[in-house]
Amino acid sequence: MAKKPFALRIDEKMMQAVEKWAEDEFRSTNGQIEWIIHEALKKHKRMMNKKGQDN
Repeated sequence: MAKKPFALRIDEKMMQAVEKWAEDEFRSTNGQIEWIIHEALKKHKRMMNKKGQDN
């Protein structure tokens, strides 16, 4: 899957919390943000599977 660059503006305290969380989980900050978004999409059934259907 190709990754699309995206600029994100985020509150400094929120970013610090994400960076700390990423460090605790042994992920990069970018990887942590991707994981958070992925989990939220999965939870709300917004992810598409490989066949293009909702999961």
